[in-house]
Amino acid sequence: MNKEKTHILLAEDEPALGMIIKESLETRGFNVTHCMNGVQAYESFESHHPQIAVLDVMMPELDGFSLAKKIRQVNEEMPIIFLTAKSQTEDVLEGFHVGGNDYLKKPFSMEELIVRINNLLSRQQTQQTAANYQVGDYTFNFPQQRLAYRSHEPIKLTHREAHLLYHLLEKKNTVLDRTFILKKLWGNDDFFSGRSMDVFISKLRKKLAQDSQIEIVNVRGYGYKLIAP
Repeated sequence: MNKEKTHILLAEDEPALGMIIKESLETRGFNVTHCMNGVQAYESFESHHPQIAVLDVMMPELDGFSLAKKIRQVNEEMPIIFLTAKSQTEDVLEGFHVGGNDYLKKPFSMEELIVRINNLLSRQQTQQTAANYQVGDYTFNFPQQRLAYRSHEPIKLTHREAHLLYHLLEKKNTVLDRTFILKKLWGNDDFFSGRSMDVFISKLRKKLAQDSQIEIVNVRGYGYKLIAP
């Protein structure tokens, strides 16, 4: 991954430390958005779609672990590094439990942080290169959220479209439970979330319509089934 195009979300409530980290990363060619609390950081995540997040654990309004949980509800792949003064084993385990990929204890060296960022980005790039799925005459790259029909130019899927198609593929030719996928991607299974998912199913049907062997059927009372060769 090209560092010059890598956008890092930094959530750190200590102004001096946050500025040091931001400036150090920017001198290495990264684009950094620094937020002072978890709520602001989540808003930045939604609007800027960073490639990696560096999150302080102890922050006002929304702590780092809670922020990571919210991020993981909509993005399961973006690498997350936690920064913390805590050193207890249970705190480290909690960080990994909520979706963190790495854990750096304060005080730390900037060189170590940069090495860990580069390692996670490199690992993610390797996964993206390999993660192609064949769906009939379509090729689906899940991490890059791209869907291509035969040799045609790929189309970009939304984050939710890509995740929905991924889970349908995981259950290909069997039923994907409606309640499971609603809670996984929408956070709840209420009426409005259900209606929203129906809209996304319709969008996927249209985008897969060029292959007549592919069908997404509604199994009433249970969920959806992706039928594909």
